[in-house]
Amino acid sequence: MQPAKTFEDLIVWQKAHQFVLGVYKYTNGFPREEVYSLTSQFRRAAVSIAANICEGFRKKGVKDKARFFNIAQGSLSECMYFLTLSKDLNYGDNTELKLLLQEVGRMLDSYHRSLNKPGYNLLSILLSIISL
Repeated sequence: MQPAKTFEDLIVWQKAHQFVLGVYKYTNGFPREEVYSLTSQFRRAAVSIAANICEGFRKKGVKDKARFFNIAQGSLSECMYFLTLSKDLNYGDNTELKLLLQEVGRMLDSYHRSLNKPGYNLLSILLSIISL
């Protein structure tokens, strides 16, 4: 398997991007009064996951990579709350989005653990993320 050449080659980014698209579609059905509150915050947090994966991919140092992937993990947690809140507010079923987000979370956790292992090797980590 070839190492990722761009962030678009990363399965974790592909899944995060699918989540963003799903959030946009899901939030289109929210009440109009949510446009400047929950809808906006939810979309920004979802985009932040994918965007920080992109930015982290390009960073050369382990600390920089870890920082951006950690920011993505924080945005992921924020989105988990927004899924819970929107479900509790009866804004529609979001089971598929939640499952997709959990998958992205597992991938980010795996990547973060790999970065912190002694003998970190970028090539082997990128290959492991692609094959998750």
